[in-house]
Amino acid sequence: DVKNPVGTSIFHHFLVSAFIILTLSNILPFGYSTESPRYTVLFSQPEYEIRLYKEISWMCAFLQGNSFQKSTKDGFHRIYQYIQGANSNSSRLAITAPVLTSIRPSPNGTTGYRVKLFLITNFGATPPQPSPELNLQIDKWRAKCVAVRKFPGFAMDDNVSKEAEALVTSLSKYFAGGNMTGLEDKRYTIAQYNASSHLVGRLNEVWVDVSAIVNIEGCPRP
Repeated sequence: DVKNPVGTSIFHHFLVSAFIILTLSNILPFGYSTESPRYTVLFSQPEYEIRLYKEISWMCAFLQGNSFQKSTKDGFHRIYQYIQGANSNSSRLAITAPVLTSIRPSPNGTTGYRVKLFLITNFGATPPQPSPELNLQIDKWRAKCVAVRKFPGFAMDDNVSKEAEALVTSLSKYFAGGNMTGLEDKRYTIAQYNASSHLVGRLNEVWVDVSAIVNIEGCPRP
């Protein structure tokens, strides 16, 4: 029999893509079914809250582009391969929530994206290393304070920046007269807790690191 390597490659890619879609469609139905990083709420207002996160390890994919949605999808695809065994231990890791996409606008018109997934610490201080071809890195957070605004529906290209602006506006009102210069670079993070197949009860958050901005007891200074 004559084999068709092109057809085989296309079929294999289809199977992998279909498996990822099916998996994503069955995780995180309401945002509370898997393990998430723990935090303490230090300050709360109707529009937002300020949380203290302790040291956390994330698996991180770096991307450049112009689309939040596409970058999140492409970055998570690489991370998903890592947790399915493309790592130094060939071990499968648990899916966690949320999936983070940190957004860093740049003057040249492109945007830097960092897609991250929380690593459960059952490997101690050393999670398995990702396979080199995935181009992933482990991002270790120090303790930090994060301002968080929740929003429903879908996180999309046309609404994530508006949610971030709403959070910054709320912070500026409450901390009027404080040092808000740390918010001028417009860096923010979108946290998504739900699969795309879940149309109701969705939970998204926009995060802004405020450790260097707010003076709240318990917030570490950078």
